[in-house]
Amino acid sequence: MAMTAPRPQQAVAALLPGGRLHLQHGPIDIIAEAFGDRPAIRAAYGRAATRFATVLEELVAELPALRSPAAPVQGRIACRMAAAVAPFRPAFITPMAAVAGAVAEDVLAALGGPGILRAYVNNGGDIALWLGAGESLTCALGPSSVDRVLVRDRDPVRGIATSGWGGRSFSLGIADAVTVLARTAAMADAAATMVANAVDVAHPGILRRPAREVQCDSDLGDRLVTVAVPVLTPGDRAAALEAGLRAAEAFKARGLIEGAALFLQGECRMTGALALEGRDESG
Repeated sequence: MAMTAPRPQQAVAALLPGGRLHLQHGPIDIIAEAFGDRPAIRAAYGRAATRFATVLEELVAELPALRSPAAPVQGRIACRMAAAVAPFRPAFITPMAAVAGAVAEDVLAALGGPGILRAYVNNGGDIALWLGAGESLTCALGPSSVDRVLVRDRDPVRGIATSGWGGRSFSLGIADAVTVLARTAAMADAAATMVANAVDVAHPGILRRPAREVQCDSDLGDRLVTVAVPVLTPGDRAAALEAGLRAAEAFKARGLIEGAALFLQGECRMTGALALEGRDESG
């Protein structure tokens, strides 16, 4: 997520038709929903709005450190971000790779509580889940025929995140989208970034520019980020997806993710919990 100095306006909290909560401040745009009895939901939305009011200010105060691969951080969300990206080193990754997921987690922590059966916080597609005993949520994935996943309270998944070259963040790879399931939203966010970076193939038609030229304050500096991808041959698509799948399976073997779905020009590869979900639906 790109982030600069805070805008003059204050954080906005508003109820949407159907009972969802909309939280917006600068580049942060969240849709949240809690399920339970009405008084509990009202109290939960109040807690979430109060917590959200200072989130952007806290992050902006630590931006220089958050854009650095290894600078120390102090705030609660900043520490979530740093902890989420640490297992993916020594590859280059800064805490900013986990910012959307970490913010979703922090708002969710305020949203959950007595009387709440289940809840989610969707921060631009990076989702944190709260599930009480016996509860479940069905979550959308991406541009695939297998476009939903059911997360149950007994499952270890509590975070879902998506990354790709055409999204709101930069990517070193060429995936249209990579969706990752993990134990936390911040970890899913960091992993989705890394897997999306790995979906790649050598092709002269892929256009890349230094991140700093696209956004002057990018944490990626002069690293080349993807700005255009031509229509690829079936062989090139397969090679790129297999490269990303190897990265995803390595992260799963280390316990960093629970599953992943990789999308590129109409083709998909899945591993872990998502591959199982796909087999369940078709069998």
